[in-house]
Amino acid sequence: MELLCAEEPVRVPRADPDPHLLRDRRVLQNLLVQEDRCSPRTTYFQCVQQEIKPSMRRTLAVWILEVCEEEKCEKEVFSLAMNYLDRYLSSVPTRKCHLQLLGAVCMLLASKMKETSPLIVKNISIYTDYTIWPHELRDWEVIVLGKLKWDLAAVVPHDFLEHIIQYLLLPTHESELVKKHAESFIILCTVGSVGAAVQGLGIFTNSKSGETLAELLAGVTGTEVELLIACQEKIEVALAENLRRVSQSQQQVLASKAAGCHLDHKLPLTKTPTDVTKVML
Repeated sequence: MELLCAEEPVRVPRADPDPHLLRDRRVLQNLLVQEDRCSPRTTYFQCVQQEIKPSMRRTLAVWILEVCEEEKCEKEVFSLAMNYLDRYLSSVPTRKCHLQLLGAVCMLLASKMKETSPLIVKNISIYTDYTIWPHELRDWEVIVLGKLKWDLAAVVPHDFLEHIIQYLLLPTHESELVKKHAESFIILCTVGSVGAAVQGLGIFTNSKSGETLAELLAGVTGTEVELLIACQEKIEVALAENLRRVSQSQQQVLASKAAGCHLDHKLPLTKTPTDVTKVML
C-alpha cells in the first residue's frame, strides 16, 4: 500500500520520564562513575596513531552523522558510535585506509544497541559507494567487539541531559527548547552543552540561593566552575566557527550561480541550428 505524502512517519512509542529516577542524585552519580570507565584517551593522536589525523576523524564524524540523519537513527547512535571509534583508536594503531570501515562498524554496533530496528549492513555498504562490502563489515564487527572487550553499554552525553535539565526547574516548554538546543551543542560534554544552550537562549534567572548557572551545574555534577565555564566557551567558539563556515559556503554557492547566469547571458544564441553537413570533421 502506497503512503500519502501528507502522512507522517510512524513514531517509536516511548515511556514517560520517571521523576523518581531523574531527581534521584544517586542515579546521576552512578552515571558519572560509569562515564569515567568508558571514556577514551584524548592523546591517542600523539601516542597511538601514526596515520590517522584529527581532520580525518572530523571528516568521518560528518559522514557518520549524515548517515544517521538519513536513516533517522536515535540521537544517541551518533554519540555512541563516536565513543566506540575513539576507544578503538585509543588502543589500536589503525591505517587510514581502514578508517571509514572502522567508522561504519562502530555505527552499526551503536545502532544495534540503541535502535529497535538496527541499520542494515547492505545499506551501509551502499552509503560507502560499495568501497566496503558487507562481509568486511561483519568481519570487522568481531574485531572491534574484541578490542572493546564487548563493553558496549557506554555512557554518552544524552544520558545526562534529562537529569541536568531537571535541576534547572524550567517550565515545560522552555525545558524542551533547552533540550533541543543542547542536543545540537553536544560536542565536548552535556554539562557544557546545557550551559551554552541556556546561556544562548537567555531564559535562566538566578536561583533562590543566588547561584549563577555555572555554579548550579557545577554543584549538580561535581565539576569545578572554571572547567565548566571553559567547556562552555569552547562549545560557543566551535558553534560560531561552524556558522561562519556555513555562511561562507552559502556565499560561494550563490556567487557561482550568479557567475553562471552572467555567462549564460553573454553567450550569443544562434537563431537557426547549425546544418550537420557544414560541420568539418
